[in-house]
Amino acid sequence: MLLLQYDDHYDSDRADPMTRAAGIAGEHGAEIIVADTPAEAHTLHEARRSLGVATERLGASLIEDVCVPRRALGAFVEGVAAIGNRHHVRTACAGHAGDGNMHPKIIFDATDPDDVSRAREAFDAVMRLGLDLGGTITGEHGVGLLKRDWLRTELGPVSMELHRGIKQLFDPHGILNPGKVL
Repeated sequence: MLLLQYDDHYDSDRADPMTRAAGIAGEHGAEIIVADTPAEAHTLHEARRSLGVATERLGASLIEDVCVPRRALGAFVEGVAAIGNRHHVRTACAGHAGDGNMHPKIIFDATDPDDVSRAREAFDAVMRLGLDLGGTITGEHGVGLLKRDWLRTELGPVSMELHRGIKQLFDPHGILNPGKVL
């Protein structure tokens, strides 16, 4: 599902952006639904929001945010699906096409140690994919414990040392977020 939303501000000398987008999508065989009322728009937004609830019923998940250049969105979404197939875990991928910020989700059985291991391997493959496509391991939600090793991979030793130095300046006694990445 690709959900497009435009505000009312566009150059009236050009075609309405929704009409243009619907035309392009139609040329590629997409089923197009245009919300004509605020209630219809709300229903479409609820469909998007239901992805998280729906996938929660499938098992435990690792969900992240990986940001890639917009030109790489297709390759990223296809790559996440391929990673899921390769590691025998389910995947889902939602995100914000406008800025390339994607939220890949790896779904697995938390009671099965082999499945947990495959999920972790798939997670690492998704992080690698994002970097290989010219992106970053984080877009909106920062870097937590799950991605800390990938931060080192993305930034390298010089940049990590710079981050540690800045942290030291603002937290010389190490009382802010002790035991975490920085």
